Amino acid sequence: MTSPAGRDLDLRKLRYFVAVAEELNFGRAARRLHIAQPVLSRQIRVFEGELGVQLFVRGATGTQLTGAGAQLLQDAKVLLDEAKALQQRLFHAAGPSRTVAVGVLPGLRATAAAVRFESAGQGRQAVVRQVGWAEQAEVVRSGDVDVVYAREVEDSTGLGIAPLLSEPYCAVLPADDPLAGRSSVTMADLADRLLLQDPTVLADLRRTAAPQQRWAPPPTAVHSVEDKLEHVAAREGFVVLPRSTTDFYRRPDIRVVPIEGLPPNQVTLIWKATVDNPVRDEFISAALACRDETV
Repeated sequence: MTSPAGRDLDLRKLRYFVAVAEELNFGRAARRLHIAQPVLSRQIRVFEGELGVQLFVRGATGTQLTGAGAQLLQDAKVLLDEAKALQQRLFHAAGPSRTVAVGVLPGLRATAAAVRFESAGQGRQAVVRQVGWAEQAEVVRSGDVDVVYAREVEDSTGLGIAPLLSEPYCAVLPADDPLAGRSSVTMADLADRLLLQDPTVLADLRRTAAPQQRWAPPPTAVHSVEDKLEHVAAREGFVVLPRSTTDFYRRPDIRVVPIEGLPPNQVTLIWKATVDNPVRDEFISAALACRDETV
């Protein structure tokens, strides 16, 4: 590879590298980053080209770090920590902020609340980003976002919670599944099909599923919605998603069928209860006032 002299280090690609280096598996790293695996692989190849070194050896035995990769992993965490600390110093140096960071899960919308919040006073800004189901509580606890439009948080320790609304669940099936043309199904109807979700995540499904329900083992269960739909389209099994999520993701090779007898999915706002943040609280008030425009 050619010398990268004069080229700046891309912190986003550095974060991608750290995820792959820690997982030593591109699939797991992609799920952790909530991006598609081909996109991650392409970004790592570009990053290697920019640095002028090979970072990984990909072979039949898996993914391994090269010597340069091992050195970068050691230094990368320091660089990323310093970058985050710099952002925090700049944030505090700028004085009081009227900005709130908002996370939303796929299918949910914060647009109306953001407009209401920002129109209440000059200099207000709601910065909205999409988060995954598996990370919804962690991004609040870590301080990456101030409040999240969340779904059914199993461990609510240290979190403030405000209910917004509830909505029904749907089964997502391959387009040619015999049940795909029905107006509704029950969990008993689906018991002979593999449920691709991690059984440790959805308490309502565990309680409601038929005893003979087949579950994907946790190590092979899929997590991002995009991955779930890919596996369903490949006829590997089915998934259960809230109706608004199925409305958000549409594709011709799957079908969505309402499920009868399953308790509705609860949509809530969650935030870090131990942090005093008046600006966040003002956004929460706006979100509660706009609850009917969340889905």
